[in-house]
Amino acid sequence: MTLLLVSIAGAAGCVVRYVFEYLVRRNHPTSRPWATVFANALGTGIAGFAAYRLIALSDGQVRTIVLTGFCGGLTTFSSALAVPVILQREHHWGYAAALITTTPLLCSGMFVLGMSLAH
Repeated sequence: MTLLLVSIAGAAGCVVRYVFEYLVRRNHPTSRPWATVFANALGTGIAGFAAYRLIALSDGQVRTIVLTGFCGGLTTFSSALAVPVILQREHHWGYAAALITTTPLLCSGMFVLGMSLAH
């Protein structure tokens, strides 16, 4: 049952990320990965909130569904690394370097913010 619920939550996270991507590209055609950055920041913020709030639950299934399922589907480490490579190949060196350095900092900050809001 846990596998099914994690799969459903992961699919929901993927759909949310896709909707972000669709809306950004439709309204602001650009090669910049604003939707990926936003999805990663939002997902880590939710993970921070959920990790702090759900840590006291004796039922680890809920944590697994939220953190591994939804947050895992929403966030995307592979795109966070692949997009700077694509930008570098298009000779956008500065932007690629900025993404590589700022994305981990932003996501770490969002995780702490999520924990703080849960506290």
